[in-house]
Amino acid sequence: MSFDFSQLMDKLSEAFSDMSLVQALVFTLLFVAVWFLPTIVALFFNRKHLGKILLANVPAGLSWVAWLALLAWAVTGKMRNKNGAETPAKPSA
Repeated sequence: MSFDFSQLMDKLSEAFSDMSLVQALVFTLLFVAVWFLPTIVALFFNRKHLGKILLANVPAGLSWVAWLALLAWAVTGKMRNKNGAETPAKPSA
């Protein structure tokens, strides 16, 4: 059984050409949200290294291993206080 990349690309191209504008926008928004999920999580949890996670998130989306590592960093990183001092993340019970 062989894998035909050109046939797959033809099917994807056909599927995308049949999309309406609203469907394409929804797909694009969901794709970007998943790609930048580690950054969104770091923003939500007020992590100290949000900028570094954001910068690393752009190329990390091409690698599931790097993307998962960033997601783990975003969840377990140090939090910022209101005055900017860092506090260790507390695991939820």
